Amino acid sequence: MISVVILGAGNVATHLYKAFRKADTVEVKTWFNRDISKLSDYKKEVSITDDLSLLGEADVYIIAVTDRAIEGLTNKLTFKGNLVVHTSGSISMHTINKRHRRGVLYPIQSLSKNSDIDFSYVPLCLEAVTKEDLNILKNLANAVGSPFYKVNSDQRLTLHLVAVFVNNFTNQIYRLGHEIADAKQIEFDILKPLILETANKVQHISPYLAQTGPAKRNDKRTIEKHLQLLENTDYKEIYNLLTNSIQKTHGISSSTKARNKTIKK
Repeated sequence: MISVVILGAGNVATHLYKAFRKADTVEVKTWFNRDISKLSDYKKEVSITDDLSLLGEADVYIIAVTDRAIEGLTNKLTFKGNLVVHTSGSISMHTINKRHRRGVLYPIQSLSKNSDIDFSYVPLCLEAVTKEDLNILKNLANAVGSPFYKVNSDQRLTLHLVAVFVNNFTNQIYRLGHEIADAKQIEFDILKPLILETANKVQHISPYLAQTGPAKRNDKRTIEKHLQLLENTDYKEIYNLLTNSIQKTHGISSSTKARNKTIKK
């Protein structure tokens, strides 16, 4: 049995708690948050506290708070020599106070508090100073059924950057598409099968090979029509930027890009 203390009450902390509670080999000893009212829904299931002196002993202490709060929180932990890990994608393992055994357990997934998450689809990026501590984190990953990868701090920061591209930026493109469709009274639901097909396709082939569309085909006439249809200059700029990026990737001549930029004006 692996004993765990969770610090934080955000999306990551909540989903980790739920996953650990379902696991046969993990016991959440204490759940801490500075505002204990955010943990009130769970007070009948687990010991909750807003007092760091009442955390108790555990095999691993998981800090799932905002990036800017990680260092300060680890500095406030008065014990020494215990395994303390954070869940951030962009913060170095060495941000944790050196009096602790340091590590990282970073889930690669967009976690919304009110959504159900199957951790068998949540890869965990693990980092630790010692092999023994890494094994503890591997056992935690196995307990919740997550695939796991040994990833150092530099690699993890790059992964976080890539995740922003494939998740956050992609979602913003969805939002722009939703707005453009809505302005013409077009149901966004019509596009959902296309969104799913695009996501499914890259499970089997590379994004390079999966690319389709007017930019890839060098379909100048359609590109011109699209640019004329867009009234928002910011959206024109985004369309041009992504079109030019696709054309550069697939070796389309620069003259087409220049023409697109002229249309923008």
